[in-house]
Amino acid sequence: MAFNLQPVLENDLCILSPLEKKDFDVLYKAASDPKIWEQHPNKDRWKKEVFENFFQGAIKSKGAFKIINKATGEVIGSTRFYDFNQEEDCIFIGYTFYAVSCWGKGFNLSVKKTMLDYLFEYVSKVRFHIGSENIRSQIAISRVGAEKIAEEEVAYFGEKPKLNFVYQIDKANWIKEKP
Repeated sequence: MAFNLQPVLENDLCILSPLEKKDFDVLYKAASDPKIWEQHPNKDRWKKEVFENFFQGAIKSKGAFKIINKATGEVIGSTRFYDFNQEEDCIFIGYTFYAVSCWGKGFNLSVKKTMLDYLFEYVSKVRFHIGSENIRSQIAISRVGAEKIAEEEVAYFGEKPKLNFVYQIDKANWIKEKP
């Protein structure tokens, strides 16, 4: 099934706009706080040279977004669609991060709802890779309604494999129990 991996998506708080090469500096500004990456499998991603690799992977994925705060116009983070599997009728959402100034203000839930509403027009399952030590993200994705279904080693673009938990939301459950 063909669908756009980089549509412009919007909700009350944010605009998700396709990430472009010219966005490096504004996105790095949002990503340069070490606190963002404390629980992440790659704890050094706040360093510019490490973030450059992450950014290259995002651009090459052709499914990455910059997240823009509608109230301020500021780029506050990034997320992406990846690993679409037609046979399993599923796709992943991940590589998501937000500037610390946006934590606890509803941005993550609103972004995930918008992305899930879009994806469930095309697939029956959405999955998420979350680092095994990333308790903050595990709690957040559980609040969206995802359930842990597996553990697997994941090699992020240009990085060594790290243990991740796989979470999943099924379309039927999303429609029935949407937060």
